[in-house]
Amino acid sequence: MYRRIIMCFRSRATLYSFQRGMRCSIRRYVSSIAGSEDDMKNFIIENTEIVNSQSLTPEISLRLFTPTCRFWTEKPEFWPFPDPYWAIYWPGGQALARYLLNNPEVSAGRKVLDLGCGCGASAIAAKISGASCVVANDIDPIAAIAIKMNCELNNLAPLPCVTENLIGSEAECWDLILLGDMFYDEALADRLHQWLQTCTNTYGTQVLIGDPGRSQFEDHNIRRSLHQLAHFQLPDSVKEENYGLTSSAVWIYNCKPDH
Repeated sequence: MYRRIIMCFRSRATLYSFQRGMRCSIRRYVSSIAGSEDDMKNFIIENTEIVNSQSLTPEISLRLFTPTCRFWTEKPEFWPFPDPYWAIYWPGGQALARYLLNNPEVSAGRKVLDLGCGCGASAIAAKISGASCVVANDIDPIAAIAIKMNCELNNLAPLPCVTENLIGSEAECWDLILLGDMFYDEALADRLHQWLQTCTNTYGTQVLIGDPGRSQFEDHNIRRSLHQLAHFQLPDSVKEENYGLTSSAVWIYNCKPDH
């Protein structure tokens, strides 16, 4: 569904390498081209389609890019916002959301952070499953608006969305951190590993990771700290969209303090 989008827009890793000043520039840029949040919502409505099938979680509706959308074929330079990775339902996020829906006790009653949340599906799944508090995090301010809209599609009150880069920040007392499709760049994976060590060692935070087996994930030394919880075969359409990846898995992070 989104191979063309992946090829046209910049590497996702560049978004997460922005420094604080660049994130502020993005917010100023977005503010300068849109008169209000309603204007941005209308733009999203006009350029996405509501999808609730052909994924691992048909019970969750999301606004995504599809072949019927203008920017499926439009030149990417005409897209007026930061790269729209929130408009793609990545396979690691699909596995993570499916696992939470299948096992509601994992998030029920817990304080949950969905890091690099994209479309917000994992955050939505955690809330549906009874989490007491769910915070979505994505450095793209347009993602925050899209997540609010996706919550409305699923009859949920809007979830708070933090647009600061939390990787490397002071650890907070989260019961559960969710990461879907975040291991696509080695340098980012290194920073994530260090930060997750701090979170788990300081607060005993449980960490769940969804990934379809990208090389940056499989070859990273973080794999020695992981235990696989679930494995899902991807729907045929998702396999095609992801260059032949056939499955996606959920892992639990079992980091031990360094000695």
